[in-house]
Formats: sequence, C-alpha cells, structure tokens
Amino acid sequence: MGGSVLKLLLDTHTLLWAIGDPDKLGRRARLAIVDPANVRLVSSATAWEIAIKHRLGRLPEAEVILSAFGRHLRTLRATELPITCEHAILAGGLPHPHRDPFDRVLAAQAMLEGAVVVSNDRAFDGLGAPRLW
Repeated sequence: MGGSVLKLLLDTHTLLWAIGDPDKLGRRARLAIVDPANVRLVSSATAWEIAIKHRLGRLPEAEVILSAFGRHLRTLRATELPITCEHAILAGGLPHPHRDPFDRVLAAQAMLEGAVVVSNDRAFDGLGAPRLW
C-alpha cells in the first residue's frame, strides 16, 4: 500500500470474511489487512450488528464468531474501537440520506479517527468516509 501505514476500520462483512473466508476480500483489502504495519480497528458497532443479525437468523453461523470475538480480534491483530459520544453525534448528523445506523457510525468513526473503512459497500463514499477495497 505504498509503504505508508494505514489505519483500517473493518466493516462487518469485511471482518466476517477476514475471519472465515478471506478469498472473498478484495485484493487491496486483503493485502492491507495482512500487512503487519497497518493498524486494524473493529468498531463495537460491528459486534452489535453481528449479534443482532445472528439473533434475527440472518447470520446463523455467527454464534461461533460471537462466542470467541476477542480471540478473533487478537488473531487479526485488531483493536476494538468503542463508540464515543463524538462518534454518535457526527453519525447522527451526517447529511447523507443513508439510513443504516451501523454504516453511519463506521463512517463517523473513520472520519474522526483518521481511518479508512475497509468495505465493498459504496454507501461509505456518499457518507464521506474514505474507503478501501
């Protein structure tokens, strides 16, 4: 990635694929995630989203991920990024009409933390967050 250190904020699908099916990741995303020089962040919103989708039956396989969430973060050498009030205020105030609260929080966190969202979801482009895939 050009020799510069990146601060990566992994989107939910990116985290799930990095853990269970890395071949689904885009080439640039995969290389950035495995680069030991880069900082990998996982938002607490991501854990929340996975838990909700699992409870609703939309991610039945997520039980094993949720039961060992911390271990998976350590394996990826990722750090949890809590949601602060500053993140929440910016997320709620983003002018873009995108309604997914998880994407809005991730976009706000990326902007405030100087991170790039690792995602194949183009909605982040409209929210103003830098994106890598």
